[in-house]
Amino acid sequence: MQEKKEEDLQQALNKVSEVGIDEVGRGAIFGPVFSAVVVLTEKNKCILKQDGVTDSKKLTPKKRKLLLQKILLLSSDYGIGQSSAREIDKLGIRVATELSMIRALKKLKEKPYELIIDGPLLLRPWNGIQKNIISGDLKFISIASASILAKVSRDNLMERLEKNYSGYLIFQNKGYGTRKHFSLIKKNGITKLHRKSFLKKSNLI
Repeated sequence: MQEKKEEDLQQALNKVSEVGIDEVGRGAIFGPVFSAVVVLTEKNKCILKQDGVTDSKKLTPKKRKLLLQKILLLSSDYGIGQSSAREIDKLGIRVATELSMIRALKKLKEKPYELIIDGPLLLRPWNGIQKNIISGDLKFISIASASILAKVSRDNLMERLEKNYSGYLIFQNKGYGTRKHFSLIKKNGITKLHRKSFLKKSNLI
C-alpha cells in the first residue's frame, strides 16, 4: 500500500503541471521582440525554484546564463519565437508580440492544455485555455523560466548584432532607448533594425 502511494506521488510529480510563456524586448527601440515558452513538471519546478529561478530582471547576466542551462535540462519542452523590427512597425507591438508567442508555441511537440501568460493581455490568436497573471514571472516558475530563456536568447542576439551596428552601443543597451542610444541615433542615423514606429514618438523621424 505504501509502495502504491509512493508510486502515485512520483507519477504526480512527473506530470506536466505548468506551461508558462513570457516576452522580452517589448519596450526596446532596436531589434526584435522575443518570446519563450517552457513546459515543466511539478518535480522540476521545485528543483528550479530551489536553484534560484525567478524574474529574469532580478538576476545578473551571469546568473541567468547559469540558470538557463538548468532550465533547458529540466524542461519537458520549450520554444523560442521572435518578431522583427519590421513586423513591429507594420503590425504594431501588441500584434507582433503575439506573433512571437505563437511562433514559440509552434515549436512545442504538443499543444498545451493550459497556457499561463505573464501580464494582463490575452494572447488573442491562441484558441486554447489561457490564464493571464500580472507579475507572473514572480509567481510561476514556468513563466520565470520562460523569461530567462527569452532574455538570454535576445541578449545573445544583441551581442552578435553589435558587430554590424557598432556605433550604437547595442552590446551595452541591448536595444533599449537609453539617453546615450538616442544621442547616437541623432549622430549616426537610423538603421534598418531600429523600430521607426517607436522613434516617431521620440521625434527622431
